[in-house]
Amino acid sequence: MTVSDYILARLKQLGLEHIFAVPGDYASPFLSVLDQTPGITRVPNINELGSGYAADGYARFRGIGAACVQYGVGTFSLLNCTAGSYVERLPVVVISASPKTSDRKLERQQGILFHHSTGNLRADQQVFQRVTVASEIVNDAGAAPAQIDRALTAMLTHQRPIYIEVLNDIWAKECAEPVGMLAAQPRPSDPAALEAAVAAAWTRIQEARLPVLWLGVEIQRYGLQELAQELVELSGLPFTTTSVGKTVLDESQPQFIGTYAGPASPALTRAVMAATDCPIALGTIITDDYLDIMKASFGAMLEVTDEEVRIGYQHYPYVTLPDFLDALLTRFRAAGARPAYELPAVPADPTPALTGPLTYNTFYGALTGFLHDQQLTHDTVLVLGESTSLYVFGNLMGLPRNSFVAQAAWGSLGHETGCALGVALGSGKQPVVVAGDGGFMMVCQELSSLVRAKSNAVVFVMSNQGYAIEQAFVDINAFQPGQEFAEFDLLPSWDYAALAQAFGVRGYRAETVEELQQHLPEIMATTGQPCLVEIVIPKHDLAPQLARLAGAPPATESRQQHRLALAASRPPSS
Repeated sequence: MTVSDYILARLKQLGLEHIFAVPGDYASPFLSVLDQTPGITRVPNINELGSGYAADGYARFRGIGAACVQYGVGTFSLLNCTAGSYVERLPVVVISASPKTSDRKLERQQGILFHHSTGNLRADQQVFQRVTVASEIVNDAGAAPAQIDRALTAMLTHQRPIYIEVLNDIWAKECAEPVGMLAAQPRPSDPAALEAAVAAAWTRIQEARLPVLWLGVEIQRYGLQELAQELVELSGLPFTTTSVGKTVLDESQPQFIGTYAGPASPALTRAVMAATDCPIALGTIITDDYLDIMKASFGAMLEVTDEEVRIGYQHYPYVTLPDFLDALLTRFRAAGARPAYELPAVPADPTPALTGPLTYNTFYGALTGFLHDQQLTHDTVLVLGESTSLYVFGNLMGLPRNSFVAQAAWGSLGHETGCALGVALGSGKQPVVVAGDGGFMMVCQELSSLVRAKSNAVVFVMSNQGYAIEQAFVDINAFQPGQEFAEFDLLPSWDYAALAQAFGVRGYRAETVEELQQHLPEIMATTGQPCLVEIVIPKHDLAPQLARLAGAPPATESRQQHRLALAASRPPSS
């Protein structure tokens, strides 16, 4: 068994069936073996961003992803993707290939700069140490199995990326065969700290008027969805999620109050989260979308992550999320099932009529209505980019588990189109991508990768010729009639029909709701190739969700919804 064989054997054991790759001469020995290895497939990408984003999307469904690139120009291009996977707790293996042992000796002794080298032969590893939980340079075949196993175990334990760099002359050298299976090695909780944390949390929950479960993506990453579902059922508590954790549980349940995205949330979600006196954050990644609740409710909050527990201002280190969740469930099991809390009767946000020129919200209504009416929500995955549409589609209710992807914490423009291929191969479902035009322009070449893979992904491009979400935070008054966007927030006009033809995808264009509704049956029924759909949006269309996020909501709304939520916050008498 060679070092190449060893890596592939371990990855196959962990359930990996696809490796996203960009070729390079140092990587060619590994890629040649990969192409001859049954049960695992090389998936080509146009550039390293495509490989990294696709591996990220794949890991969201398979619990592992992998990208293989050349060191230097390849790894540094991949760095942004890996940073996003690190922030959003995704186990991605970065496989890097670098110069052989003799070339490294020449570079050190004679100052010869080999191609793609910065002159520091450890630069790649040093950079990736900041965005991985393990980084290894394999320069000895005998030590390779231990290094590879150590890195993969760290990845499984922490649910974050790792970096494995192999020298060009090491790939084909013999090494020992794998022994046993790899598994996560979580640190056990401190029993006293765990008991103290759960006791403090239980007291808070019992004394609260309106405790609310706020679920995050770590629930999914650590395989805790069944425990979280049981907690919802036994506690009777309303639950919400973060944007990045949307669909961590089935959202058709009556206790689901909508996805919480700060002021961009639906009316009911805003009301309940404004009124809660005990938000219970489980596995959440708390970003600056949540500044309001952190300022208002930090002292009242229960926050449990993969690193520690915080009850108000008291921290409990050495307590893990799985152990805390299991111990809290034990309390609820002993207490017996509780009736569901009655939610406030808050007026819903107004919805526009589905007719006439497309806007962010009429597009949202038309597309989601079609997916629901045609019973496609279980066969598709919505993939949202860092754009206005993320906050619009975040209002969607009733989605099944694991059917929504958004890089809402890291927020790299273009992620949505790049990760679609990984989502398709990882989930086996049809990706429905909603991309901002700015983000799409960054990675449009990945349409070609979707074509090569014969994916039926649909990419909707919100074409308003501007970075609308950026402009809203720079100067929201630019959306007023007669005002102009900042020059740096303007985008060029693209001929998307010609682009679709060039890439060999089916192209569509819609300016009105009626045109979109006419095209949707054909678009969603397409097989064997992707579709690119230009959705023409007026530049000055400001979605209410983004308007609330970029500016303060009316004070009257906040006070009224707070009163309504408090009035209905107690469970019914038994």
